[in-house]
Amino acid sequence: MTSTRTRIIGWVLVAVQFALFGVLFVLPRRPVTTLTAVVGALIIGVGLIVVVAAFIRLGNALTPTPVPLAHAGLRTTGIYRVVRHPIYSGVLLIAIGIVVAIGSWWTVAWLITLIVFFTLKYTWEDRLLQETYGSPWVQWAERTGALIPRI
Repeated sequence: MTSTRTRIIGWVLVAVQFALFGVLFVLPRRPVTTLTAVVGALIIGVGLIVVVAAFIRLGNALTPTPVPLAHAGLRTTGIYRVVRHPIYSGVLLIAIGIVVAIGSWWTVAWLITLIVFFTLKYTWEDRLLQETYGSPWVQWAERTGALIPRI
């Protein structure tokens, strides 16, 4: 059973995530060129595909917070065979695409902040997943990268 404290932390992380993205959109930008617009849009498109594939694979285990549902079962197939946190990977790809398309040095610095945030978030979520699923999670995590596929 998930504690109230854990659920609150999960919702705080979601709120922080939205705030971090909000800041990304108000930072100074540089002019968009055709090249940066096309490359940025392609990266954003890949990020969206990754996020949608993860949503579909999660099915009834999808929650707005990073707190796992014990009854939903551990997802290790589909895109989850490649990375443990594909939603975070996809969201970061979207952020990278935005930075490529319109980014300034400020947005590049903020992208680093987003990467650090998602690293802390997936580390916390991994602890919850390990507590929930035990040995099967450990075996899966040993062979599956968190945000980037293992070679």
